[in-house]
Amino acid sequence: MKKKILSLLICISLVLSFSACSKKEEAVGNAGEVETNPVEEEVSEPEAVNEDTEDTKEASLEQEEQIEEEPEEVREGYYRSELTNEWTNEKIKNQRPIAVMIDNEKTALPHFGTSRADIVYEMMNSTLNDRVTRFMCIIKDYNSLSQIGSIRSVRTTNLQISPEYNSIVIHDGGPLYINAYFEAPYVEHLSGGFARIKNGKPTEFTEYITEGEVVSRCKKEGIGLEYNEYYQGSHWQFAKPNKQTDLSERDDSFDALNIELPYSHNKPKLEYIPETGVYRYSEYGQEYIDALTDEHMEFKNVIIQESTFTQFDEHGYMNFWIHDNENMHGYYLTGGKAIPITWAKDKYDMFPTQFYVADGTMIQMNIGKTYICIVPDDSWDKIVIN
Repeated sequence: MKKKILSLLICISLVLSFSACSKKEEAVGNAGEVETNPVEEEVSEPEAVNEDTEDTKEASLEQEEQIEEEPEEVREGYYRSELTNEWTNEKIKNQRPIAVMIDNEKTALPHFGTSRADIVYEMMNSTLNDRVTRFMCIIKDYNSLSQIGSIRSVRTTNLQISPEYNSIVIHDGGPLYINAYFEAPYVEHLSGGFARIKNGKPTEFTEYITEGEVVSRCKKEGIGLEYNEYYQGSHWQFAKPNKQTDLSERDDSFDALNIELPYSHNKPKLEYIPETGVYRYSEYGQEYIDALTDEHMEFKNVIIQESTFTQFDEHGYMNFWIHDNENMHGYYLTGGKAIPITWAKDKYDMFPTQFYVADGTMIQMNIGKTYICIVPDDSWDKIVIN
């Protein structure tokens, strides 16, 4: 239909142009009856023939835009994931993801199933022990993994972020400060009781999700497996598949090939791999490999988010104030480049955190997995990006 309308506009423009030329020629012919300047006639006549009308120009631009815009690809039996924009089996389209608390002590390594997480959060878990971090892995297709973990306790910050994805929180206990969050109707969780796998380590490092456990536990405890009324829709705005975000086109971008994050306990790093266009994660001064898949943990998108925090007690339990974004900084990295960003989060935990570029528009995420590191404001200036 658009093509038919465009053709009609072009035809009308040509008719108008021809009519204009005819009238001008008639005027020139009538002028021959009185004195005229032949030079003016020679100059004006070609202008009448070659002049493009505004309608023709607009129609031409519209045609060019339509040529550039390719139709959206469709794959039978698949849909584009709301978490990564990657092609995903349509059978799990309405399935809620899980948010798994993964122990990140060196003793807990190697991890299982983390490389298949759609989104990985890393943040300080305690102010003690050199500010040891913990992962929260958002996983959509968890039924395809035979082992995920090891699982540890949850913190208040995680329970403010996990509802953004309408996810089911998987953990094993936590400090008393988490209890108030479980009263919210949009926070649903499974605590402990998962498989214990002997691995020669202390008991706290032996709990894992095994195949089928999430489904059976949710059914037993009356937790719905599909998105419910608290789901707010896709968390991200994704760039079009045929025009991915290229930060090098922005004036405020800078090189981001190697990143060192300011957590002294595990010294997390990200290295950009040009051949595949992803950021590869490492920690504890060694290569990070998922023991289940034998794969690296790699990301197309990286967000580094500054936040204030408060320590609750002498045990190091704390909370990031992720609702308080005033004067807080951030970076978005993709394709070996970084730009400064800002962020905001609604007071209701189920509403997604929004990340913005300098002009106030939301960032356009590229197709692929995302890593988000929440960094304490008192160590923000220790981030290294080069």
